[in-house]
Amino acid sequence: MLLRPSIHTFKSNNDTSMKKVVFTVSAPAPIGPYSQAVSANGMIYLSGQIAIDPGTGNLANTKDIGEETKWVMEHIKTILESAGSSMNKVVKCGIFLKDMNDFAEVNKVYGSYFQQDPPARETVQVSRLPKDVNVEISAIALAE
Repeated sequence: MLLRPSIHTFKSNNDTSMKKVVFTVSAPAPIGPYSQAVSANGMIYLSGQIAIDPGTGNLANTKDIGEETKWVMEHIKTILESAGSSMNKVVKCGIFLKDMNDFAEVNKVYGSYFQQDPPARETVQVSRLPKDVNVEISAIALAE
């Protein structure tokens, strides 16, 4: 069940646009000084998501990279929906993998969330990710 998001609004320095910080308890709380997502000028910018259980704040108990990726994608979906957007409004994603050998399995799960008109994206292998997870994914979407 999706809980009501908490959205904070800030005026920018030039006073011509608004920035809204998006937060929902249905997705993991940030583990540092950043927001789950920020909405500005008709776009939603999601921070990288990892497989954390939002109920406990601990890493999700996953058996493989496919399940880990599903947790990540569900967090992205939940945050977007709490901000009034959806997966079909995603225009760009960034995928960060600990091991490029996991690309095919991550791609399979990721692709199941974007069956029509998938967003632009890049996939890169990195030496280390927060909490030593195997995959982190960020996204940019249209707000409405």
